[in-house]
Amino acid sequence: MTTTMPAAQLPASDATSTNALLLDEGDLLDVRVFDTPELSDKFRVDDHGEIILPVGGAVRVQGLTAEQAQTAIAQRFRQGSILRDPHVDVFVLEYATQGVTVAGEVRAPGVYPWVAKHTVLDFISVAGGVTPAASKTVTVSRKDREQVITFQLNNSAQGNGGDIDVQPGDRILVTRAGVVYVVGDVGRPGGYLIENKDTVTVLQALALAQGMNKTAKYDAKLIRNSPSGRTESDLPLKRILANQVTDPKLQDGDILFVPVSGSKQWADKSVTSILQMAVGVVIYGRL
Repeated sequence: MTTTMPAAQLPASDATSTNALLLDEGDLLDVRVFDTPELSDKFRVDDHGEIILPVGGAVRVQGLTAEQAQTAIAQRFRQGSILRDPHVDVFVLEYATQGVTVAGEVRAPGVYPWVAKHTVLDFISVAGGVTPAASKTVTVSRKDREQVITFQLNNSAQGNGGDIDVQPGDRILVTRAGVVYVVGDVGRPGGYLIENKDTVTVLQALALAQGMNKTAKYDAKLIRNSPSGRTESDLPLKRILANQVTDPKLQDGDILFVPVSGSKQWADKSVTSILQMAVGVVIYGRL
């Protein structure tokens, strides 16, 4: 995460965004006085909007930026004849009132306190990690700024790719991936994730499910949600495999059902029972 530092120490392009972050009650500050460690310490802004220095007393910092706070502290040292030429740095360790919102496909959505040196993946981990239906796409909305950052997470949270620093007030949204379900007489029945920008065909879905078993029937069914309700259609797998008809593209939420050949029990399966099968399967990430 980007640690908030005095604006004087940041490039000019960063000063404006840092100045927008004002101190408030509960914020935790790390005050460092050059060459005077006995005056350096960590201070929590109290309910009066002040920090209490061990020498110098109360300094009001509520409503100030980190840069303005360090100026106010240095001025107190000079006015109290404590230091003639103090050099003060103020680092914000925690913005108590400007938490980070983590929403979408995470196990424990909520608002979490901003703590120094944390990234998007760190906050997703604090929120319990992603759900099985999460995509790799994450959006980060900056507070009080017309800026939305979208990036792709790695397959592994320990990877070196997609991850960015988090700022106080950010909103992290883990988007939902599309899911297609392959159930019935296949090698690995389950739900398979597809990214929003990707598509998967019937044959590709069967490949993800490790193909049809030898006992499978080639007359499959496709269950699809539509604005008018669920629809059921027949899929001639033998003709699709022989490239005699187009390999249909599947949509988010589609269920591909492959029955057992010659089994009246499977032939009598209703849409409701097929839906129940889809609910009970494991969701796999797309390979």
